[in-house]
Amino acid sequence: MSDVKNPRVHAEILPSLAAVVVPTTKILAIGSVTDKGTPEAIASIRPHEVRATVRNHLTGRIEQWFSQTGGHAVVFILNAASIAEAHELLEKLPLGVAGMMEFELIALGPLAPLALLIADLPRS
Repeated sequence: MSDVKNPRVHAEILPSLAAVVVPTTKILAIGSVTDKGTPEAIASIRPHEVRATVRNHLTGRIEQWFSQTGGHAVVFILNAASIAEAHELLEKLPLGVAGMMEFELIALGPLAPLALLIADLPRS
C-alpha cells in the first residue's frame, strides 16, 4: 500500500490493511477531450476510434465502456495489470495518437478489507 493517504478510506482501518497486498486486476480509465479535440477534428477520427475501441473490446482489453451521465467523458474498465499497461493501450487509440484525448487512470484490485475476514492474510 502506498504512503499516500486515500481520503475515501476510513482512517481507522488503514493500519489493519497496510500489510494486505492485492494485485491490480483492472484499470478505471476516465477520458477527457484535450484542447486539440475540436468537434471537427474529432469527427474526422471518430470512425477509426470506434473501430479500434471495438477491436480492443473483442480482444478483452476493454472489458466495459460507458459514457459519464451529465458529462461528456468516456469511461472504460480495462483488463490491465498496471497503469503503464493501460496508458500504453489508450495512447495507441486514434484520439490518443492525435493528442485529442487524455485519461485519468485508477488501478483497481480485489476488495482488500475482505482479507480481514480470513485468518491467512496476504502480506507484503
